[in-house]
Amino acid sequence: MSYTVVIVDDEKMISEGIASLFPWNQIGFQAVSFSDARLALGYIKSNHVDVLLSDIEMPGMNGIELCEEVKDLGIIVVFISSHQNYDYFRSAIQYHIEDYILKPIKSSDILQCFGKIKDKLDAVNKIDEAKPESYYDNIRKSVEQYLEKEYKDAKLEQAAVLVNLSPAYLSKLLRDKFGTGFSDWLLEIRMKKAAGMLTDVNYKSYDIAYYIGYDNPKSFSRAFKNYYGMTPMEYRSGKIKQD
Repeated sequence: MSYTVVIVDDEKMISEGIASLFPWNQIGFQAVSFSDARLALGYIKSNHVDVLLSDIEMPGMNGIELCEEVKDLGIIVVFISSHQNYDYFRSAIQYHIEDYILKPIKSSDILQCFGKIKDKLDAVNKIDEAKPESYYDNIRKSVEQYLEKEYKDAKLEQAAVLVNLSPAYLSKLLRDKFGTGFSDWLLEIRMKKAAGMLTDVNYKSYDIAYYIGYDNPKSFSRAFKNYYGMTPMEYRSGKIKQD
């Protein structure tokens, strides 16, 4: 299910940039942008809107006034601002604002904020109740393919975007449905890759560490010993003796 977010900022470059540069459709949203709060209000009153992402300081109608106009429509509101102003924070509390994002806005801020919002909207709409097991199997398959390909630089946030879920919900789903968390799954794949490479004496330990995603060879060695019960060199020596 896709949700609609209306983005309002009097600087057209910012409102359109947020709408077009962030992959909204990949996390379950479609974005509509406005540089005029009154035009945004007209759109909101004529269309179904789930979330309002609005700047606070705007000419004509500011974000607080816009929030006042939509407060009874059941819309989730998120403020964006370049100022840490006490009066703004107080207004945010008064109107039960979902979040307050400071400019310059980072993709990670939007992903974290709207991941939580999507979970909340899904819960309200009971999205998960009718999900067949194949839905979860497809998520597992997608995450597994991602980890097998990107294990060196894999991130939960990137995997979440790939399957249109929030990072927190994906992590919970993997644990609840499949009994393992994202980080544990990533560790398993990295350690198996490392074990395979250790059978080739041409690979140095620090090369293997870098290849599977560790900047520090000591961190790799520690992780390997915790996983296999022996250091990488002990593992290699054992394999050589067996051969």
